[in-house]
Amino acid sequence: MNIIDRTIRTFHKHGGILRTSEILRLGVHPRTLYRLRDAAKVIELSRGVYRLADLPPLENNDLVAVAKRVSSGVVCLISALAFHGITTEVPHEVYIAIPKGKEKPKIDFPPVRGFHFSPETYSAGIEEHDLDGTNVKVYSMEKTIADCFKFRNRIGRDVAIEGLRMCLNKEGSRKKMIEYSRVCRVENVIRPYLEAIQ
Repeated sequence: MNIIDRTIRTFHKHGGILRTSEILRLGVHPRTLYRLRDAAKVIELSRGVYRLADLPPLENNDLVAVAKRVSSGVVCLISALAFHGITTEVPHEVYIAIPKGKEKPKIDFPPVRGFHFSPETYSAGIEEHDLDGTNVKVYSMEKTIADCFKFRNRIGRDVAIEGLRMCLNKEGSRKKMIEYSRVCRVENVIRPYLEAIQ
């Protein structure tokens, strides 16, 4: 078996998507990786994130690419609303939460918008989803609504209200929304909307 076939087998063994650092750690020489890229055997999803070209198309390529590059990032706000299907907004960036004190990622593609979350708000409501073979962290529907009200001046109050209505239509839990709104310190803001929507 030649080096190209061994490298392709390594990709398959690890889910088909690898960061450059992971590839190097698995013993693949950078020249081999670039030969695979130049031969269109692998494609570059984002800087330093490679995927086998013969795999089925990704459904969530932007979320997968960002999850591979920003391990501490959690999909939030408009991107999380879109993921859960509770918005009519189309996110033009991947919105991610980052723990306070960590540097916001500098990613050319896909476009990313980072938000610093306090330790308490960062760790609450994280769900892990397997998207195209990659573990992606996304906030739950109810936590996303609380976050949207917290950041309503940056994303728009109408986006938060629409998300709240759609979440409740999808059987979102009012109790969980109140719990997360306390964590995010927006209970007094969100409660009147919850009471108005029956």
